[in-house]
Amino acid sequence: MTASVEEVVATVLESIHDQNLDGDEAKASKIKEEANQFFKDQAYDVAIELYSMAIEHHPTAVLYGNRSMAYLKKELYGSALEDANNAISIDPSYMKGYYRRATANMALARFKKALADYATVVRAHPNDADAKRKHDECQKIVRRIAFEKAISVDHDKKSVSESIDLSTMIVEEAYDGPHLDEVITVDFVNEMIATFKKQGKLHKKYAFKILLDIYAYFKEQPTLVEIDVPPKQRFTICGDIHGQFYDLCNIFDINGLPSETNPYLFNGDFVDRGSFSVETIFTMFSYKLLYPNHFFLSRGNHESDVMNKMYGFEGEVKKKYTGQMADFFTEIFCLLPLCHLVNRKIFVCHGGLFKEDGVTLDDIRKTDRVRQPPDEGIMCDLLWSDPQELRGRAPSKRGVGCQFGPDITDAWIAKNGVQYVVRSHEVKPDGYEVHHNGKCITVFSAPNYCDQMGNKGAFITITGDNLTVFV
Repeated sequence: MTASVEEVVATVLESIHDQNLDGDEAKASKIKEEANQFFKDQAYDVAIELYSMAIEHHPTAVLYGNRSMAYLKKELYGSALEDANNAISIDPSYMKGYYRRATANMALARFKKALADYATVVRAHPNDADAKRKHDECQKIVRRIAFEKAISVDHDKKSVSESIDLSTMIVEEAYDGPHLDEVITVDFVNEMIATFKKQGKLHKKYAFKILLDIYAYFKEQPTLVEIDVPPKQRFTICGDIHGQFYDLCNIFDINGLPSETNPYLFNGDFVDRGSFSVETIFTMFSYKLLYPNHFFLSRGNHESDVMNKMYGFEGEVKKKYTGQMADFFTEIFCLLPLCHLVNRKIFVCHGGLFKEDGVTLDDIRKTDRVRQPPDEGIMCDLLWSDPQELRGRAPSKRGVGCQFGPDITDAWIAKNGVQYVVRSHEVKPDGYEVHHNGKCITVFSAPNYCDQMGNKGAFITITGDNLTVFV
């Protein structure tokens, strides 16, 4: 049985205590050494706890900077930002503090603030190639946003789809992958998956054809999709996949391929982090087109422009296809539904519940989703929030969304006639976690996330006449 974070930390502290170190500074230094090793071993939760204890003994800019980096690895951008500010406050010459703060602000789409900090680092270290690259990337984003704002006229905006001409895309004789005619077929999807497993590539003509069709489909879909699962029908809900294509295939091996008698809902964060995000998303979009009423996709916080630039999807699309395709994905992701309601009783969204009381299903239905995620409001909370065990609400360690307690969940499901909430968004050691007396369930389907976390993956199954969760 794997030791818990608390057990590991207790063992480390007991070992340090046995060394009879003199003074808080010496203890902090030793704890930091241990924390650094756990960070190196990618045990970020343990590292964070140890850095916290070292800070209690002797707070320094380096300790705050190290813990900030660990928070960044966990995508807890709010906490990372706070620690970076503390590091800079203690030592204004500590450049890693500015770098950490810039990275957190980039993830939170606060590009001008990020650019100012990257500029500070580049001035101090003009030969730092990584800092210069990040500075230039951020500067391009700031300039692009300013340019788009200057020329923006809503009714004149054109979709990327209008610039795609499939007739000009020639399928070469040497191409040995699947061929797509007018509509997706089971044979096409099976052959495409087999091609991807051999690390082959779908021809760009067929790739763009899929994207054009999925764009047209999602344009007509609501923000909240209602799903009716018939009695005795099994229904599967999966969490984050994050470009782990072979793990997606493993889910299908274990649980069966999607079909009209084996429906699925994937609850966001299909891309980024993993090396096969392109293969993952084309598989999902193809199944959606093949089984539009039996294969469902919710938007996650990683189906966004900022996340795709930071965590690999945009670069992967440009490498495997084109910048035009990357731009089209950005547009399509804005059309994805934000949540689903299964048999009017199971509410499924990527993140969680809301900063404000009184949000109804009708409020969600009326939410304009066709945009990049905002910093606050219903859409933000659906994509970013997390449950907590304490009652009430707390600011999110991620910097956006909120943390919501069991009383918040109880009140919301009672108001909206819902039985329980299923959400994803967080890595869990066993691939799932039950919160709030069974009223809120986290499911995460990417095992050994990023090839480093050692977690299991999970999926949830229910039947139409028995909404009890089986994991």
